Amino acid sequence: MAGANHNPESPRAPVPSDRIPPHSMDAERAVLGCILQDAERVMDLCIRSQVTSDSFYLQTHRLLFEAMLGLHTARKPVDFVTVTALLRDNQQLDTVGGEDELARLIAGTPTTAHAEYYIQLVYESHLLRRVIDTARSVTEDCFKNEQPAEDVLSAAEGAFFALSESRVGGEKNWATLINDEIVQIEKLISERKGITGLSTGYDKIDEMLSGMQAGDLIVLAARPSMGKTSLALNIAENVALGARKQPPRAVAVFSLEMSAESLVRRMVCGHARVPAQNLSKGIVSVQEHRQLVTSADALRNAPIYVDPTAGLEALDLRARARRLKRKHDIQFIVVDYLQLMNYSKYAAEGRQRETAAISAALKAMAKELKVPVMVLSQLSRAPETRDRLAKPKLSDLRDSGAIEQDADVVFLLRRPSKYPADPEASDETLAVVDIAKHRNGPTGEVRMNFTENLMRFESRREGVDS
Repeated sequence: MAGANHNPESPRAPVPSDRIPPHSMDAERAVLGCILQDAERVMDLCIRSQVTSDSFYLQTHRLLFEAMLGLHTARKPVDFVTVTALLRDNQQLDTVGGEDELARLIAGTPTTAHAEYYIQLVYESHLLRRVIDTARSVTEDCFKNEQPAEDVLSAAEGAFFALSESRVGGEKNWATLINDEIVQIEKLISERKGITGLSTGYDKIDEMLSGMQAGDLIVLAARPSMGKTSLALNIAENVALGARKQPPRAVAVFSLEMSAESLVRRMVCGHARVPAQNLSKGIVSVQEHRQLVTSADALRNAPIYVDPTAGLEALDLRARARRLKRKHDIQFIVVDYLQLMNYSKYAAEGRQRETAAISAALKAMAKELKVPVMVLSQLSRAPETRDRLAKPKLSDLRDSGAIEQDADVVFLLRRPSKYPADPEASDETLAVVDIAKHRNGPTGEVRMNFTENLMRFESRREGVDS
């Protein structure tokens, strides 16, 4: 049944060989026969498997399925009589073989019990044809030699990733989107958690963002030595370990500045609450040694994947993220940091243009992979030259205003203790995360505690910690 059958009615363009595209005539006929006998169940199975008219190789089978789907969508009966009448009204009955063909479909399908198996065969054949079409398109791009090889590779990976992520591309039905949203609304009302995305592990930030949302580009910007890498790693750890009663999620960290070993040591020491400087000097107590071992045990199985490659190209980073998503189902990505990335295609046009292209690529990656992406960014010196308090603004994002434009959320991190003129300079633990941009929600400041020797951020209890 699953074998490929040649048919002169095939509408497909001839391939440059005598090979016939994968398809199963028997499976296609069996699916249509099952629908005619048990439409309500089998059509739902087709929709769930995202089988469409394009899934059928033969043109007449596509016409038949379109007619059946149209009736099903309109909530009308789907059977021999209704399908025949609709095809006759559309002047397509003779094209599909007349009433006799519909009768043969029913007679040739003695049971609908195996409908799922037939549907799977049709889907698999369609997927193979799409793989062939994608590969042919990539091959054509290679022979044209009109784009840089890296661009062709990135486009090819994106095309094949799309096949693995989604059974069918294209637009989504508006009514379905509305229905799905209503389900989420009811869930939020009943659970009253207030978090629709990934928890950062910090209640005040989660309250402002309702969690980090899939597809969002989150920019965490600060002047050097403010702790932006520590905050990003703390959030990554919280996501991977399942903070605030959320399940653990896989995290990817692209560390363009820090080695994997340094990153791991910082995370283990921070989790154990043991200063890394003490460990480097070998000055560790028995209790701290136990804490380090316990911390390592807790983090050992955390789903964190580190890529410490320096100077990554934007397209290369995106390709690596795709592979991690496909292999480990990554749900959160950290990039440390944007100004260390490259985009050779735009390098000759100046750093500002190159940075804009990198920013756009990161936003496209977040949307494509459907995960929140946190990218760290340097701030210019403007805050320090503007006033004594050195409070950063969105316009201080270094190299390009495109970062501000592409970002869905922007965190501006500052520590008053770094600036003697600040009224709160005496509070050495105070860190302020200014949510300066939030495309879909409120903005404002979140006050946190930062223990510098532990590289650890924690929620601040006003009136207790202050």
